[in-house]
Amino acid sequence: MTTPRADLLAHQLDIIWALFEYHVRELDDAACLWEPSPNSWTVRQDLSGRWVADWRVPEPDPVPTPTVGWLTWHIGYWWTTTAGHCFGAGAPEREAIAWPGGAQAATRWLRGLKDTWRAGLLALTDEELDSAGRTAGLPWGEGQPLGNVAAWVNVELAKNVAEIGSVLLSRRAHGGASATSP
Repeated sequence: MTTPRADLLAHQLDIIWALFEYHVRELDDAACLWEPSPNSWTVRQDLSGRWVADWRVPEPDPVPTPTVGWLTWHIGYWWTTTAGHCFGAGAPEREAIAWPGGAQAATRWLRGLKDTWRAGLLALTDEELDSAGRTAGLPWGEGQPLGNVAAWVNVELAKNVAEIGSVLLSRRAHGGASATSP
């Protein structure tokens, strides 16, 4: 039996995820790598063929415009890290989290993370949602109750999915083909 708060968080996740699924219907490799501005962050293959994300600390000002590939990597990065700390034994360093190398692979990766996160959420008790025990070591939200971190996951996912949609709309407006175009 799940708790009403865990059910609510999972329901919000499902609504946000439906928007992700709407956007990925037209996602292909070219759309993932389309750069919406001359100053874009993307994912690139390194000399070994591994896909790495552009990143700089501190972030430049202005922050570069992300590609869909970068956005899907970013979702995978923070979700891998958050799930690893909240439902596992920790998470790899950011540099160890690579983009899977294509629209279909990225979609599968994110679907797996969503399924893992959703299952973890639904197993939580109210006591666990109110506890900060599972957020120890989390780079963002450390010391916050897990319920607050779970709510942040939904907000962050909604923001990133909306950004994916915005980049795809911009690509289409600039003459980029979509997978659903004739």
